[in-house]
Amino acid sequence: MIHVKSPAEIERMRESCRIVKETLEFVGKNIHAGMTTKQVDELVYRYITSCGAIPSSLGYGGFPASACVSVNEVVVHGIPSDRVILDGDIVSVDITAEKNGFNGDAARTFLIGNVSEEKRKLVKVTEECFFKAIEGLQAGVPLYDIGYAVQTHAESHGYGVVRALVGHGIGRDMHEDPSVPNYGKKGTGMRLKAGMTICIEPMINMGTYKVNFGSDGWTVTTADGKPAAHYENTVLIKEDGVEILTL
Repeated sequence: MIHVKSPAEIERMRESCRIVKETLEFVGKNIHAGMTTKQVDELVYRYITSCGAIPSSLGYGGFPASACVSVNEVVVHGIPSDRVILDGDIVSVDITAEKNGFNGDAARTFLIGNVSEEKRKLVKVTEECFFKAIEGLQAGVPLYDIGYAVQTHAESHGYGVVRALVGHGIGRDMHEDPSVPNYGKKGTGMRLKAGMTICIEPMINMGTYKVNFGSDGWTVTTADGKPAAHYENTVLIKEDGVEILTL
């Protein structure tokens, strides 16, 4: 079921999305080589709770942390641990915060120290995929135009577009309908409606699009061990465009 948000509900979502945006900015200013991924998670927990919000990921389906912290070959859902972040790593941090009954969700991939040009390009193109996806996006546009834009841009650079995981609707629940794939045929899928709030989140691999699911039930890694990047925002669909609520 698609949940179209009322103006009052959208205002409440703006608050949770603002907290997510500020939390990621806080992480970006403090993440550095030598930290553990668990210490990054502590930064996230501290900031979100200081805003009077709840880290939605904590306990979600049994997930044991406030953030997904994914290093290099980990695509998404990395469980914070004693893994030390090294100079040259890329680290995606994916967070969701709930306040006043509504969620905001976003992810950024951070460059740690002296990152290779190869990895820098991957992170840059992944972010570009998001912005390609929202070009011309508005009410009435077919859903799979989003994935078509992501896939076309990523594959033009020789990258793999993850198919086993997708974006999603968001609101009172962290994950709502519809699913928002990062691949697809232009002109197909349901027509977007004004008031829908969705998470568009390109997950792009340097090599193959194939992934492996870890025995912990969460960690997703690239099948070939090459790096992956992740960029996500919560987006409000409007009659004449979009509003990026977490930017």
